[in-house]
Amino acid sequence: MSDIFNEFNEYRSRMNDKILADNNKVIKRIFNLDTNAYAEGALNVKTKELLGLVASTVLRCDDCIKYHMETSYKIGLKKEEVVEALSIATLVGGTIVIPHLRRAYEFWDALEAQN
Repeated sequence: MSDIFNEFNEYRSRMNDKILADNNKVIKRIFNLDTNAYAEGALNVKTKELLGLVASTVLRCDDCIKYHMETSYKIGLKKEEVVEALSIATLVGGTIVIPHLRRAYEFWDALEAQN
């Protein structure tokens, strides 16, 4: 089960390094903006991660879902909180997001198996 977790992180890390090594100013700024958007602000970090998770699910981006699931896990969100956010995403996104919901559950199980 943890293979899904390790494969995702190894690939993401390797490709991010490759992309950032090209030293493209626009891409670097987008990466920086993404990082800073999820920093503590008027909304706390946990709320922002759940918003990112919902948006990623509705947009059907599995890599984005995994990223927000992992971050949510690391910052201490409980499974019940994540599942409630995913339920809102499924309501908003419709049944077409159910395959992504399945993979999200699978990834959360992999996160729990890591610890």
